[in-house]
Amino acid sequence: MLSIGTVLGWSVAALGAVSAIAAVILGWNEMLAIAIVCGVLLVIAVPFVLRSAAYRVSVELASARVVVGEPAVGRLIVANTAARRSPSTRVLLPVGTARPEFPVPPLDPDAEHDDLFTIPTQRRAVLTLGPVTSVRSDPIELLQRRVRWTEPTDLYVHPRVIPLDGDTTGILRDLEGLPTRDLADDDVSFHALREYVPGDDLRHVHWKSTARTGVTMIRQFEQTRRSHLVVALSTRADEYDSDDEFELAVSIAGSVGVSAIASGKTVSLLTPRRTVGPRSGTQLLDLLSGVESAEGDAGIGELGRTVATTAAGASVVIFVTGSQAAPVDMRAAAVRIPVTARALGLRAAETERLSRRVIGDLALASVPDLSSLRSAMRAVTA
Repeated sequence: MLSIGTVLGWSVAALGAVSAIAAVILGWNEMLAIAIVCGVLLVIAVPFVLRSAAYRVSVELASARVVVGEPAVGRLIVANTAARRSPSTRVLLPVGTARPEFPVPPLDPDAEHDDLFTIPTQRRAVLTLGPVTSVRSDPIELLQRRVRWTEPTDLYVHPRVIPLDGDTTGILRDLEGLPTRDLADDDVSFHALREYVPGDDLRHVHWKSTARTGVTMIRQFEQTRRSHLVVALSTRADEYDSDDEFELAVSIAGSVGVSAIASGKTVSLLTPRRTVGPRSGTQLLDLLSGVESAEGDAGIGELGRTVATTAAGASVVIFVTGSQAAPVDMRAAAVRIPVTARALGLRAAETERLSRRVIGDLALASVPDLSSLRSAMRAVTA
């Protein structure tokens, strides 16, 4: 793709055109000289970009997922697939908003050139790598030839998480088969006996009671439900004292969710902008890599209402927010969830000590750092 798109190239072309017109109209030889010089420069630049190259380009990452703070290491490979020697060129590999440039020397047919690179990961993010583009230009960059060689790929910078063992937090124990107040004619949790009515399943006849009373008696059961953990993460910026506090909240949400998934629980991640049900811990961390805080997002108080509409079958809801969230909003979040669910709260509070308090039916713990999360979970599930 030939592009005369540089600012300097368009400026020289415009100057040459204006000078030529002025020379014709005004008869100024000086303007004619400027027009000639501009034209010569453009003509000289053409051979530098006419010759094309045929490359096979690939980007290899040691891992497409890294933890924040750990560098991502990769390799850029450029191979000449033409039957003749390729010219030197520059290769651009965009990484997020950065635009690193790699010089590629002339290559013989079937020869390869590779460059190792390291991407620092100072903060959690989803970084887009590529597309890789080769750039050839004349010495003063009046003309450029840009060719795209690869498609963009994603690099996930995960938040830091810690494992929460079953004996560390009661919330991650096996919650399968929790009874509800709803009665059913077929389940695993026995509740009571009642008289037979036409249509009942005869397999549930309680023969001993039937023989003793002379009336056909049927077993009745309490309905049970599978455990469903909802991690509700507030992304409202003014509920957090700093960006670091929000990062701590994301790590808390990730730690709880990943540990629950590893224990075989159904987990939903809920934010003001979306509700998703990740099938694996890796998928959950991928989602958390792209979560950002914003001033206009709904606060923690509204998340309870969202839980009621999008995860009505939740058995446990853990609200995660920052130190600036108002207690009344935490209380509002807890009372809006389904009545069959249990509500817990975790506050990322870097300037506070590990502590526990109760707001209505909501057990709430302040977590000053990620290493305190296990103790905080013990406190809220006690």
